[in-house]
Amino acid sequence: MASMDDLPISVMGSNFKRNSVVAEPVTDEEGSDSPESRVGISHVRSGSTTPRNRQASPTHSPRLGPSRLGSFDQSSGDVHHASSFSGFKLFGFSSNESLHKLKVDRRVKKRAGIVWYRRKRFKGILILILLVGMFFLVNWVMLLRLQEQDDIIQEHDDNEANSNPELPGNVSSPKISVQGKRKAGRRKWPKGNYGRLLALAAHALAEGENKPEPKDLWQEPVIASSAWKPCADQRNWESSVERNNGYIMVTANGGMNQQRVAVCNAVVLARLLNSTLVVPRFMYSSVWKDVSQFSDIYQEEHFINYMTPDIHIVKELPDNLRSLDLEAIGSVVTDADVVKEAKPSFYLKNILPIINKNKVVHFLGFGNRLAFDPLSFELQRLRCRCNFHALRFVPKIQETGALLLQRLRQQESYPGPLDKRLVGPFAKSTMNGNKARSPKASRYLSLHLRFEIDMVAHSLCEFGGGEEERKELEAYRAIHFPALSLLQKTTKLPSPAELRSEGLCPLTPEEAVLMLAALGFKRKTKIFVAGSQIYGGSSRLTALTSLYPNLVTKEKLLSTSELQPFMNFSSQLAALDYIGCTAANAFAMTDSGSQLSSLVSGYRIYYGGGRMPTIRPNKRRLASIFSKNNTIEWRIFEIRVRKAVRQTKHVFTRPKGRSVYRYPRCKECMCWTGT
Repeated sequence: MASMDDLPISVMGSNFKRNSVVAEPVTDEEGSDSPESRVGISHVRSGSTTPRNRQASPTHSPRLGPSRLGSFDQSSGDVHHASSFSGFKLFGFSSNESLHKLKVDRRVKKRAGIVWYRRKRFKGILILILLVGMFFLVNWVMLLRLQEQDDIIQEHDDNEANSNPELPGNVSSPKISVQGKRKAGRRKWPKGNYGRLLALAAHALAEGENKPEPKDLWQEPVIASSAWKPCADQRNWESSVERNNGYIMVTANGGMNQQRVAVCNAVVLARLLNSTLVVPRFMYSSVWKDVSQFSDIYQEEHFINYMTPDIHIVKELPDNLRSLDLEAIGSVVTDADVVKEAKPSFYLKNILPIINKNKVVHFLGFGNRLAFDPLSFELQRLRCRCNFHALRFVPKIQETGALLLQRLRQQESYPGPLDKRLVGPFAKSTMNGNKARSPKASRYLSLHLRFEIDMVAHSLCEFGGGEEERKELEAYRAIHFPALSLLQKTTKLPSPAELRSEGLCPLTPEEAVLMLAALGFKRKTKIFVAGSQIYGGSSRLTALTSLYPNLVTKEKLLSTSELQPFMNFSSQLAALDYIGCTAANAFAMTDSGSQLSSLVSGYRIYYGGGRMPTIRPNKRRLASIFSKNNTIEWRIFEIRVRKAVRQTKHVFTRPKGRSVYRYPRCKECMCWTGT
């Protein structure tokens, strides 16, 4: 049978003419014939009887045109496919159908891949949503269980308190009440937005019972701070002055701490104006409602005798001056007549002429009316000498203060380093022999929670009480701070949110307890709280008593009969708070602008020898941290709070213009003994 090559072209028919394609030899990059091209043609003509030299000749072989499928990469092994396809075209098969089928297959595969990818992605997103939902569900359940556990603990404490009636002065009771007993029932978090953080704090305190406290929690930088020694008692001037221009009377306003500052400023003013000081009197205040005078709080004879080498002090005006109408002769100077923190030049220019003329001047409402700088070295030292050496509490306050310290230390016999300075000879009565001291068993933390209604109203801040709170504070300001109330109505003042962001609002009880928990104080820490008349009543102390059940006040430690001599005398009660805070192993303030906090921290620096740490929160930094209370994790909260507080523990000298009562580390008050 003859082969296809032996038949004439006409026999193969017109189909060959239509479908056959002239094949050009495929060339490589250098232009020579490609071996693969020759192999393809040889494959097509493998059944031909034509001589080999004719088959190999390009002029007699079929010429395949360029094809998208026939020009594959030569190194990929696709040559066989290309040559086979060329052979199909030689036999009259259509390449369009194959191309179409191949394209359809590719589209189907591509669509199938897209559908598979979309299904996979949908499943992945669905799984991720489920995982996130499970995380929040578990977190919510854990927080709920923590709150339920705290309720169980609180109920147990209530039952224990009911089964063991509290004895006067008993310090073991874990609960306190500031304004009446707390109603029984399920505890609710107090007003504010800190429920989440308080629950996290409760969990952290429960887990941290067996963990050690941070090393610097009860310490100061001892080496740097102990190099400063008290030396304000050293006098470098003549013991008395010969010439006397006249008399200075001072009626100090405010509470016990503001009055203490006014007394020391009056001593400096008497020396500056070369005048005799009449023992200061204290003005009755509608806020404090206390009729106590100087001799009811401080030892008058000790004050006069100790300051005699510096100034003349008398108890009363001479008879010839006592009968004068001081207001009529122009000798009354109110605090409105003297600018705040006036310089010595102001007094020499405006007050000295009045003394020279009338022989007497009466400062009515005298408070913080003398600048700290510029002031001569000796006058500044006189200021410190008065505050740290000349003012001692009367025996009645010292005796009760010693009893308070004894119960705070759980009957510990060994006195603290500042006890003798604070309570005088009554510190000895707490010592029974040379009993070994256990420092951890007797130490306690004092907290000045400056959150009374006067501070809250004066701050112009908001504390979560809504419209009812705003109306109450506005009414209080209208009565007790009329000038501030008028200013609020006539001047655009910063908003409560702006005041808080700038750190100008006192810390709430909830913020204070969160700070203590973040610093690392354990749940069993004994905490003495000063300033117990908290705005909002006992409900505002719920957070404190829940996280730190071993929390006490002077009202809890002292019996009714022991407190009876001080009832209705807020300044004398404040003196007991002063003693309890100053003698503590660590002292935490919540408002650095408070006079009690300033005086306590300064006294601890002056006599503490670098072993009486004070926690001074940076309220601006804390406000930024508390603003994230709904999202911040507890560990991050701890780190940020500790960093904010640690920065305030640095030992530094008094900044220019700042109070020597608060920052006594200066050459006028203390002596540097380091190298």
